[in-house]
Amino acid sequence: MKSFTSPSLSRRAFVNLGVAGLSVSAFGGCASKLASQPGPKISLAQWSLHRALWGPKPFYEFLGEIGSDELSAKMRSNLSPFLNGTLDPLEFATYARREFNIDAVEYVSTFYYDKATNQPYLNSLKGRADDAGVKSLLIMVDFEGDLGAPDEATRLVAVENHKKWIDAASFLGCHSLRVNAASDQSLPLVEQASLAADGLSKLADIGEASGINIIVENHGGPSSDAAWLAGVIESVGRESVGTLPDFGNFKVDHETTYPYLQGVKELLPYAKAVSAKSFSFDEDGAEENYDYYALIKAVREAGYDGYIGVEYEGGQLSEVDGIRATKALIERAWSNAV
Repeated sequence: MKSFTSPSLSRRAFVNLGVAGLSVSAFGGCASKLASQPGPKISLAQWSLHRALWGPKPFYEFLGEIGSDELSAKMRSNLSPFLNGTLDPLEFATYARREFNIDAVEYVSTFYYDKATNQPYLNSLKGRADDAGVKSLLIMVDFEGDLGAPDEATRLVAVENHKKWIDAASFLGCHSLRVNAASDQSLPLVEQASLAADGLSKLADIGEASGINIIVENHGGPSSDAAWLAGVIESVGRESVGTLPDFGNFKVDHETTYPYLQGVKELLPYAKAVSAKSFSFDEDGAEENYDYYALIKAVREAGYDGYIGVEYEGGQLSEVDGIRATKALIERAWSNAV
């Protein structure tokens, strides 16, 4: 893996896109002053339980067999053949409260592909969360098209595809929809940035009407270059468009990884959610890949006072034990970040 040399655009280049720019300080969001609560607010990202939800064969193992377009169509038509795990997605909020005493959750769209507009199902999903005293914070949306697609018609289709998830998020009481700032990676970065900013702005028009923020995660490709992503958010220049810094998603390509602590710090001024990625732990309970103490200290120093989402993806521990270990580590790191 080579050392990182940012291919990102300068601030001047973003301003020259012709999209209104704002300073970092203009994006108060959750990162406005020193976080002062005595303990961290911890949520659970649904992907932490993807094995319990999918079962022995996760949906992405089907990709090589039938292709993404056919798979997507099948899942949107009827998701039940792909959900063969021990946990029903309808019980996610109840499970988070019962097993981990976590009172806030982050949904993942792929577990509800055929349910986004199913109002009786959404009623049940909301009812389970309400009965358990669990807040629904956001929906992480994937596979709904590139918001930065070069062709405007294709870009508009992607925006329209996300609308149903905005409606679902609003009904569930969420504050945000997590999306991807994806474009054609063969294009120059400045062009990708302009296209992504356009798609995000169009989606924000819809989100704002429903009180839903549009937030972008560092999630591969240029979006994992934190300076590039921060520039895109700044060029959009809207309070309702922010970031979801993920501790671990900084692999730009097969050879290039952005420094994770630097990346988190650069995305925190726009953050409306934070994802605490984890994979494996040493004998003292520290994450072996990321310095949680430095990361949580950065979160606190940025004044972020929203939820920190547990997102365990490892195989060293079971999903249940991995979630517990991550939650405990966040709490320890928070206490030490003084």
